[in-house]
Amino acid sequence: MRKGWFLFLLIMLLVACSRSEAPARSPTPTPIPRTPTPVPSSDEEAILQLLNAEAEAVVAQDIDRLEEIWAKDGVVIDAKHTPDNPDDDARWQGWDAIRERYVVVVFPGAPQMVAHPLVDIKISGDTAVVTTTTQIGSEVAAAGDRWTFARRDGRWVITSLTYNLEPE
Repeated sequence: MRKGWFLFLLIMLLVACSRSEAPARSPTPTPIPRTPTPVPSSDEEAILQLLNAEAEAVVAQDIDRLEEIWAKDGVVIDAKHTPDNPDDDARWQGWDAIRERYVVVVFPGAPQMVAHPLVDIKISGDTAVVTTTTQIGSEVAAAGDRWTFARRDGRWVITSLTYNLEPE
């Protein structure tokens, strides 16, 4: 009986020693470190970050980033320089229409710079109305654009943009 155990252990040892090494794995690539998005210290800062993100995404023609910061039920309104007459406004309602506007109307102009040098933010609870002076390239909309924002699921999103508010 002892010989049987000895033979069994010898065979097990030979099998274990004869196994080939597992193929070497290629090293796991180290992810590229990314700069974390700063956590805003206030609602005003969060809204300013969204305005800047929208501007940067327009210049980069980054439709995915724009989709992240817009409310799915958002609206863009071209006031057509008649801010007191909503009857002639052009409207893009919902993300699909807003996306189409960016792709067909905004991106072909290939703006190299978008900025909001003057910003007035009025927050009331989970909503905000923001007026901005908007600069796209050398064109400045001094009378500004009107943006609305809402806090949804704990974060701010753009709910509307009304532009061409300057009467002609």
